[in-house]
Amino acid sequence: MTATDSAGRSLAELAAEIGVGKLPPVHLWNPSHCGDSEMRIAADGIWYHQGSPIGRKELVRLFSTILRREADGSHVLVTPVEKLDIAVDDAPFLAVEATSEGEGAERRLIFRLNTDDLVACGPEHPLRVETAADGTPRPYLHVRGAIGNGLEALVNRPVFYQLADLALDEAATPPGLWSSGAFFPFQPA
Repeated sequence: MTATDSAGRSLAELAAEIGVGKLPPVHLWNPSHCGDSEMRIAADGIWYHQGSPIGRKELVRLFSTILRREADGSHVLVTPVEKLDIAVDDAPFLAVEATSEGEGAERRLIFRLNTDDLVACGPEHPLRVETAADGTPRPYLHVRGAIGNGLEALVNRPVFYQLADLALDEAATPPGLWSSGAFFPFQPA
């Protein structure tokens, strides 16, 4: 049986969509800082402007394409002529769906973000798990930019439970999953 996402797309169809509509080269833009955007991305992935949620998904998607994480860990919205601060409570994206195909070292995972971007988990887009102060796992997927200082997606709880079920079925030690030839343990390093 072929794995499909919630829209009925196969893993091959999802993989073909990755990179379509390339992102602007925000890493090349270095305008002067212009101030605060008065925007915030909440931990649940909702974008706010001046305290009100931004209801238009297309507008959120547009803003997400010009989002960049700075060397100091802060986030900005950047164009060739303007750079504005944006507050990010946790990760700027939320992984809301995972499609899995294969098993063990042959597995491939593709995640859909709250912005409808698709990210293939693998060496260039690793999955890592931290432990929150309350002891619960906090899984993150690298989305873009430099690994370790780029943009990430928090994997939402239902998706992480789906991944945990797959990992339990495979009984790897330590617990974790393979994707695109790389193993991602579910324990903090």
